Amino acid sequence: MTVKILSFLKYIFHAASYGVMFAVVLLLLVPDLSISNTSLNDLFNTTKPKQQPLSYARAVANAGPAVVNIYSSEIQRNPRYGRNERKLQQLGSGVIMHSGGYILTNLHVVQDADLIEVLLQSGRSFPAELIGFDKFTDLAVLKVNATNLPIIPQNPTQKSLVGDIVLAIGNPLNLGQTVTQGIISATGRNGLSNTSHLEFLQMDAAINEGNSGGALVNTNGELVGINSRKYTQSNPQMDIQGIFFSVPYQLAYKIMQKIIENGRVVRGWLGISTRTYLDRSKGIIIDGVDPISPAAKAGLRKGDIIFQIEDIAINGMTQALDIIAETEPNTVLNFKIYRQNQPLDIPVTIEEAIAP
Repeated sequence: MTVKILSFLKYIFHAASYGVMFAVVLLLLVPDLSISNTSLNDLFNTTKPKQQPLSYARAVANAGPAVVNIYSSEIQRNPRYGRNERKLQQLGSGVIMHSGGYILTNLHVVQDADLIEVLLQSGRSFPAELIGFDKFTDLAVLKVNATNLPIIPQNPTQKSLVGDIVLAIGNPLNLGQTVTQGIISATGRNGLSNTSHLEFLQMDAAINEGNSGGALVNTNGELVGINSRKYTQSNPQMDIQGIFFSVPYQLAYKIMQKIIENGRVVRGWLGISTRTYLDRSKGIIIDGVDPISPAAKAGLRKGDIIFQIEDIAINGMTQALDIIAETEPNTVLNFKIYRQNQPLDIPVTIEEAIAP
């Protein structure tokens, strides 16, 4: 019995000795570690740390300084009242896109303006010059003579998908910079302007008067689009909510570059109405031909199926119209078509599209 007690005490002594040795080694390796140090408790604490709340503050901090307030004034003179003048002011937003002072906004914000003022979030204010505009996309480019301007983050490879979280930044109702949040509801919404080339992003991030021309950004603060308009119908009794539109970044950037280079956007024009041809794997069918258009002059007809332009196989209406729009006027394009199941080659001289 005595031998068993002695063996048990010896076991306890050895275990305690090992524990002391482990503690000494640990203190030698980590001198700042002590029993009172909370890091030791954290080492053996299995409780999960408190999760931080979801926030888009970083995205707003990255993009917000590059979104400006735009005040445009039109001076109206009425001869009936002698020399009396009336100043009409438009409110909108804009996005600083380039270090050279170039700003993108909506055309309807600055259309017919005699004076344009740009107000930065820092409080600095500058007069702006209208460099050019594009009626088809309702975009305009302004320029201010300033340096060290904040530029909005841009990612040329960025592609918007349905379900992406987006933030709309602008100056609604002149309340000051405001951020609204939503998702991309749909992409490729056309038929909302005077051209089929324009494909809007549809989102449910609220925009109101003053938001036009502002930025739509993703959760990294990168520019996704230029906020343009909300959905309206002729019936004022309908209570429509959550349907707003933005010009996609890639299209807006392309338009800006053309305006900066040429002062305007030059587009090719064919003069047809079309729809995607569903009975074949590729091609579009002509629904109508403008009687004075390049298509009519070349002999294209209603019912013709366009399956190739030059060496490019046509898979849909948007692709075909984009090819034509990107073609320089007076360029001859070879159209491969089916007419009554017979293949034909028809050369067409593309003309310049004239905005209404």
